[in-house]
Amino acid sequence: MKDTYIVTSVRTPGCKKDKGAFKDTLPEDLVAFILNAAVDKTPGLKKEDVEDIMIGCAFPEAEQGLNIGRTAGQIAGFPAHVSGATINRFCSSGLEAIALGALRIMAGWSQVSIAGGVESMSFVPLGGNMPRPHPEYTKQHADLYSSMGITAENVAKRYKVSREQQDEFAYHSQRKASEALDQGRFTEIVPTPATKYVLQENGTYTRETFIQAHDDGIRKGTTAEGLAKLNPVFAAGGSVTAGNSSQTTDGAAASVLMSEEIVKKYGLKPIARLVKYTTVGCRADEMGVGPKVAIPKLLDMAGLTIGDIGLWEINEAFASQALHCINELGLDKYMDRINVNGGAIALGHPLGCTGAKLCATLLANMKSRGVKYGVESMCVGGGMGAAALFELCE
Repeated sequence: MKDTYIVTSVRTPGCKKDKGAFKDTLPEDLVAFILNAAVDKTPGLKKEDVEDIMIGCAFPEAEQGLNIGRTAGQIAGFPAHVSGATINRFCSSGLEAIALGALRIMAGWSQVSIAGGVESMSFVPLGGNMPRPHPEYTKQHADLYSSMGITAENVAKRYKVSREQQDEFAYHSQRKASEALDQGRFTEIVPTPATKYVLQENGTYTRETFIQAHDDGIRKGTTAEGLAKLNPVFAAGGSVTAGNSSQTTDGAAASVLMSEEIVKKYGLKPIARLVKYTTVGCRADEMGVGPKVAIPKLLDMAGLTIGDIGLWEINEAFASQALHCINELGLDKYMDRINVNGGAIALGHPLGCTGAKLCATLLANMKSRGVKYGVESMCVGGGMGAAALFELCE
């Protein structure tokens, strides 16, 4: 099989659901913008050279329905012959889109594609607008449809992750994100147009556009003491709070994927090669343990060990599950390699976008630090884990 190279990987800022900069920005506009940004940042690439666009989306309905992978590409001005698809593997949708786009190149079915993800949790709520669990199956396996917050509580209780440990982890996520923001380390972000509606004196609203350049959910003033005062939100007497859970967020991300032949044609130096990707199932009622089963499978496929990996992006859906997976895998010895710019607790988890967003972040950090191998992993709603291995190009 051929190799697939990532030559560009970018993202919009992540902005808070309902209260953030993108609350009135349509998801199609977010995708269209980041697709254009990915092309603009790839020297020599023309839109007509792209063969396919794959966009991950966890709840592809309403404003982000109707195959947003196709419609957003057309809004962005790609020619009609550039096809598009929408991919759904819940929290790993964006990474799944990248993996599927890469596989097409590996198989020789295409040469150039763009893959990414989007989620506007302001427009489409978590769970969708009209959830309809199977009436009979729900009686037997209600856990398949259970709240992710409840699964986080299950992980905390079953594996003895204390409230104090969760709050400390959340504090460090906010601290690292604040430092990264102050030091300008989010180099993968492209300042993005955002929409707002401004009330006029005559009582009508005017649609205006402004540029959003940074993640707006980072809480610089976060303290461990402040986190300890928050009440649990998913279970009475529980330990999972809004402060040690990921933020619900809006955002989009995209990566340009190319074969070796096209990389040479354009004279480009790719950022990284996608080496391996895998998924694995786990119990639905503790879906947060996904990374602890996906990462060993990935490393076994690649013939590598934990110590070989220079950087990790492990999605912080909840502090309880991220901590449990880190400890179970023995990654606690390498905390300085994990989520070095903070994680989803501080930066947000825009569901279908997250896998693509973390790819952009991981590759930017690998490049800046000269790290050979990086791994991205996350738990996935419904009881799964996903993990991908990237190798920095010399």
